[in-house]
Amino acid sequence: MKTTNQFNLPEPVFKALTNDSYSKGDSHRSITTLIDSPRIRIQREQNEEHLVEDVSEKIWSILGTAVHNIFEDCAGGDYLSEERLFVDIDGWKVSGAIDIQKTESDGSITIMDYKCTSVWSVIFDKEEWHNQLNAYAYLVRKAKGVKVNKLQIVAVLRDWKKREAEMKEDYPNAPIMIVDIPLWDEATTEQYVEGRVKLHQEAEFNNLVGDGLPLCSDKERWLRGAKFAVKKKTVKRAIRLFDSLEDAEKFFNKEGFGEAYLIEERLGDPIRCTQDYCKVASFCDQYQKEIGNG
Repeated sequence: MKTTNQFNLPEPVFKALTNDSYSKGDSHRSITTLIDSPRIRIQREQNEEHLVEDVSEKIWSILGTAVHNIFEDCAGGDYLSEERLFVDIDGWKVSGAIDIQKTESDGSITIMDYKCTSVWSVIFDKEEWHNQLNAYAYLVRKAKGVKVNKLQIVAVLRDWKKREAEMKEDYPNAPIMIVDIPLWDEATTEQYVEGRVKLHQEAEFNNLVGDGLPLCSDKERWLRGAKFAVKKKTVKRAIRLFDSLEDAEKFFNKEGFGEAYLIEERLGDPIRCTQDYCKVASFCDQYQKEIGNG
């Protein structure tokens, strides 16, 4: 990937932001790639030399790495930091580096993962956190033969505001907090992880023989559901947004809006599937069809 410096950042800053020490170790795939879209992963690998990213886009990733390093340096005692585990699944060696494993009094393990993230990730929950940490639980059980007791995110909230915490009931109380993640039963976890391996293997084979790649799902595209906006005809901004037409109509009639107002349906928006967000959009036939070029 080519890295640009369009904001003319100083050389030390540029070097720091482009210093990537990540390695998946001696494995075919890491857990973080397995839980993501095979279409995106394969297209990134195929077009790596053509991809372009500005160095400024790396700032949040670097801040997250810095937070990880600070916390990891202080681990000890019952806390094991940054252990990479390996498991063979259908001919692939799958790995995952677990930020923190806490050994409980009964010998079981609590898995913790550091996230430098937005407040909204905590308020609205993130399914990928559930997938990632339960996949780590799979690794711990298979590679170490140890029972997993609990899954937790240690969330550092980079956009936390004290005033919002004082005024809103559902707002996090502090800029760092623990988020408990539901622990799946072992059968569900095995089905998920081994199913992801099979999905990625089939995607690679089908692509190799010319059958194309599987489409990104609505979840992988982060598709937001359709909304119904009650708004003034001459103003773009909605007065209220509703998930259903029925609720929008009830509100419209209750407030007694006249002919100057209307209910507008706003179609679902695939947030991730955009030229600005997805690095492989320009190479992706699914995206090209989405915008009418396919």
